[in-house]
Amino acid sequence: MSLPVVSEEVRRALDAGRPVVGLESTILTHGLPSPENAAVARDAERQIRDAGAVPATIGVVDGVPAVGLSEAQLDALIADLGAVKASVRDLPIAAAKRLNAGTTVAATAFLAHRAGIRVFATGGLGGVHHGASSSFDESADLVVLASTPLVVVSAGVKSILDIAATLERLETLNIPVLGYRTRRFPGFYVADSGHPLEHSVDSPQEVAAAVLARDELGLRSAVLVANPVPEAEQLDPQLHDRALAEAWQQASRLGISGHDITPFLLDRIRTATRGRSLEVNIAVYRNNIELATAVAHALR
Repeated sequence: MSLPVVSEEVRRALDAGRPVVGLESTILTHGLPSPENAAVARDAERQIRDAGAVPATIGVVDGVPAVGLSEAQLDALIADLGAVKASVRDLPIAAAKRLNAGTTVAATAFLAHRAGIRVFATGGLGGVHHGASSSFDESADLVVLASTPLVVVSAGVKSILDIAATLERLETLNIPVLGYRTRRFPGFYVADSGHPLEHSVDSPQEVAAAVLARDELGLRSAVLVANPVPEAEQLDPQLHDRALAEAWQQASRLGISGHDITPFLLDRIRTATRGRSLEVNIAVYRNNIELATAVAHALR
């Protein structure tokens, strides 16, 4: 058996040159609570099919990395409260121990590219954490995208990260960043993180043109499309800033750091916004899926 295992539907679509959109699974296993995660999973695949493309949700089921999860596989993964979060380095361990795992941006990008998928939609990209100059806490997403030539559509990175340092790392790693109809880097929950972007595009066709130029040049990095959530659907910026500042204060007071800091901050933001941040999270994902599907059509 060759890995990853690609579903028959996805393989047929790729062989026929039809547009396919890869989807991550950590948003389902670790990003959203039940029952929202199951509803979002179904809605995401339906949204892509309604737009004339083929969805390929990617995850690990019983140790097997799968591209294009079946309904039964998706149900099993979502139902497993013990499912782990798998980046690229975790894939062989998950295989050996026959684990269920949601795949991060890094692992999803790696598996999507292995299967021949060219476009991948996510919510937010991982990045450089505050204090990384001493902790070296930086997401593997960045390193993987530096050597994985696909298109990643995201709403920037979550505002709990060091956005300025993340943009510097993206530049150092030669990962092109294109603002979609914006020259401001989005901050996931908010349309504008406060940081400028050098390049922007106005259509899926412009994204496709940049991708084709990258391929002709022989470059191996991903093209990152920074797609801001519509302002009407964003978290109120003042509420966002206040909730984030309070979450950091609570984390400092309680001595929370390392791997525990991200889920703690996100949970506190969700509580402080009375669940509004969860609604924005879902809106972000749907918006990115819409653009990723359009880019997949443009790349045909």
